[in-house]
Amino acid sequence: MHVISEWGLAGANAMLDRADAFVVVDVLSFSTCVDVACSNGARVFPFPIDDREAASQEARRRNAQLAGKRSDKTSRFSLSAPTLQKIPHGTRLVLPSPNGSRISFAAKAKPVFAGCLRNATSVAQEAMKMVGSGTLAVIPAGERWKDGSLRPAIEDLIGAGAIISALSGSFSPEAIVARDAFYSAKLNLFDRLIGSVSGVELCELGFAQDVKIAAALNVSTSAPIMREDAYCSAT
Repeated sequence: MHVISEWGLAGANAMLDRADAFVVVDVLSFSTCVDVACSNGARVFPFPIDDREAASQEARRRNAQLAGKRSDKTSRFSLSAPTLQKIPHGTRLVLPSPNGSRISFAAKAKPVFAGCLRNATSVAQEAMKMVGSGTLAVIPAGERWKDGSLRPAIEDLIGAGAIISALSGSFSPEAIVARDAFYSAKLNLFDRLIGSVSGVELCELGFAQDVKIAAALNVSTSAPIMREDAYCSAT
């Protein structure tokens, strides 16, 4: 297998003709939330548009519940991993997200996994089974600056590297750099995440627990894969 890695939506689009499968890595917090929900047997429909009315319509069309914004304390489920730790088995959930969801939709013509630190090894194993001797693209999602441009996010680079470290085959230079970033952070994952720009932002908003959940390495055996527009556990 050959492993490549590029940043964000533009990177995923650029790899569509080269990759046989994708891993979307959005550690804080889309892919972590997908893993937590799918580990409990939920089906997660990513929704890429920042339009709550459109998201509500999509939830009704899917006969699913709509996750609220992280800041919405009245929502039972949201883009906050603690709210999903006890999601009932079989729940259908529409999960809006500005980065991970958009990349998931962009790549959905190919098999797409949701990868994070929690499920790094499980996702790597399932991806190797699926791709065989083909090409796997591992996409750190990144964040956005106020002008809409990509802000590379170290938590996603580290998460991508954790998955790449569990793969075998040949690696692009970009994939090697991501892997090495993980190796350098492996012994201090929580410190790296909590001190990152994204981690600081979450802590200031009162979501330090989200970072703690996201920093747990290989605690999940779930490997969420998109099937019929929804992530569900491949395992």
